[in-house]
Amino acid sequence: MDEISEICSKVLALLEEAVKRNLSEGILLSGGLDTSILAALASRHVSLKAFTIGFDGAPAPDINYASMLSSKLRLKHIIHCFDEHELQEAIKRVIEIEKSFDPMEVRNSVVIYVGLKVAKEHGVSSIMTGDGCDELFAGYSFLFNLGEEELNSALQKLWNTMHFSSIDLAGALGLEIKLPFLDPEVKSFAMSLNSKYKVRREKGKVYGKWILRKSFEGILPDEILWRDKMPIEGGSGTAILPELFDRRISDIEFEGKRREYLEKDGVLIKSKEQLFYYEVYRSVVGTPRPIDLNGKVCPYCRSNVAAEAIYCRTCGAYPI
Repeated sequence: MDEISEICSKVLALLEEAVKRNLSEGILLSGGLDTSILAALASRHVSLKAFTIGFDGAPAPDINYASMLSSKLRLKHIIHCFDEHELQEAIKRVIEIEKSFDPMEVRNSVVIYVGLKVAKEHGVSSIMTGDGCDELFAGYSFLFNLGEEELNSALQKLWNTMHFSSIDLAGALGLEIKLPFLDPEVKSFAMSLNSKYKVRREKGKVYGKWILRKSFEGILPDEILWRDKMPIEGGSGTAILPELFDRRISDIEFEGKRREYLEKDGVLIKSKEQLFYYEVYRSVVGTPRPIDLNGKVCPYCRSNVAAEAIYCRTCGAYPI
């Protein structure tokens, strides 16, 4: 057995055991590589309910991929498309729980929140997600063109700062969250694995999570196995939210409120979408203020950030 085959066998064994230790009744299934791996392994041991979420009227490619996998694995598959009324409720709860008006965070987290809520309504008390896979196995495209040292450094920074809203959102809903990729043995293995097995060229194209893709050849359909990483907002359809808020809020209203909040709160609003989220944040959380006056402060919203942070979790500013 060659080196790559040995590593693939190790990956399969580690993930199989991690999933068995983290078995749940349900899974948030996007049809991407991460959740598809978990669904394939978990379905060997438990009758799994899979939940896939889309925004009504928007392109949501996750639904097709998740349906394909659910059919192959014979999962009970629940597809839920939420409308603007449900979106409004989810936005408020996400901002209240996560204490953030970062547009990307909200766009992604509303999908997770709706998915978890739907799962609970279907009687699920524990649920798996694929959180941690992109961070541990280099799934993000901004990592693909880095040299070995740069890649290792970037991954270390991700490991030091990774945060998953699913944990907070599930807790607020009274659900038990299961994160097999963050199982201590998987985490230890991934952190010690040479990065050349994470980002690698295959058939003329560079892929992240390469060793996972190779490990599940013959187990997952090729369409899923070699599917490009797609953020939650892209797969679910909430990527259209900036356009929705651009139509809903006039230029005059935006400019007036932008000036008002900069003068009164010291908060710099960058888009109409962020303005909407900030007004919700302001009503349910309050005006951002630094707790530690001697600590590092985001120049865009005046919230404290970690000394080494280059990204503000409160407003989404990057780099800071």
